[in-house]
Amino acid sequence: MPRSGKELIDAFKTLGARDPESWAHSEENEGIPQLLRLLFLRNAWEDIVWDDDSAWVDRTIESSGKDPDAPYAGLGAILRTCREKGVADSDLTHMARCLQAQVLFSICYLLDGPVTIPAGIGEISWGLFQTDEDDVPFGPRVGGLHESVLETDPSGKEMRRQ
Repeated sequence: MPRSGKELIDAFKTLGARDPESWAHSEENEGIPQLLRLLFLRNAWEDIVWDDDSAWVDRTIESSGKDPDAPYAGLGAILRTCREKGVADSDLTHMARCLQAQVLFSICYLLDGPVTIPAGIGEISWGLFQTDEDDVPFGPRVGGLHESVLETDPSGKEMRRQ
């Protein structure tokens, strides 16, 4: 793992951080595990529909047509109806990206700990941590991920329509 300022800056550049110096400074001087934050978020964004990829619409419609009883097959049927009503694939893609990014934000927020705990359960805590080869957590909690969700949008648009 990179530790020095230059190594961190180079790692953040490699990962495509918009301000690699700031990320590296925060990790080196404030002890915030920014490299882990960025790695987690970059990986999470890989599962979100790409800004300029509407081929997912065809794939989803085709998949649901082959097995209309499969989990999530309803999405294909809805997409087919939207297309029939003239909704552009770019609009469907933007809507899907927005919804997926909102879920990513919510999950990242939840990783900082439960928002609500029913009475009688007691204190509960969880978080995202780096682990060693035996899956034992170490180092600081990777927290506040929700704060960086939009900043790490690979399109650079932070879910804005441009």
